[in-house]
Amino acid sequence: MKKTIIGLILALLAGPALAAPLCTDMGFAGLLAKCNRGETIKLTLASGKPLGEDVQLQSGAYYKLEITADGSAELALEGAGFFRSIWMNEIVINKIEIRPMAIDSIEFDDAGTVELSFVAIKPGNHVLRIPGSTGESQSVTISIQ
Repeated sequence: MKKTIIGLILALLAGPALAAPLCTDMGFAGLLAKCNRGETIKLTLASGKPLGEDVQLQSGAYYKLEITADGSAELALEGAGFFRSIWMNEIVINKIEIRPMAIDSIEFDDAGTVELSFVAIKPGNHVLRIPGSTGESQSVTISIQ
């Protein structure tokens, strides 16, 4: 009996980690249920201004990332590591919904807003940054727990 319990515990520890959604009764909507939604993450692309603050997310939870460019410069946001660590539901630009497989970056030529909705999947620290920038305020770290 003791060996069986120890074997079961070792098997569970050796297996893949399970996502821990924010709620247990998600119903028909599954991971996209309202009770499983975290706070919206807001980032601002503006020449010479901070991008935003570092964020901590829960694996298995649903989030929205709102990126707003003020039009002061042609700016992009890159973060292939982050974009490959999430399941992207959709990208919304000017009320047009796009359902991509993956992206590497988003570039703004003019002022505007893009909204990404996603489920955080792969734990780790992932950086979103303005390409070619070196300043700390020109990047944010998104930690998925």
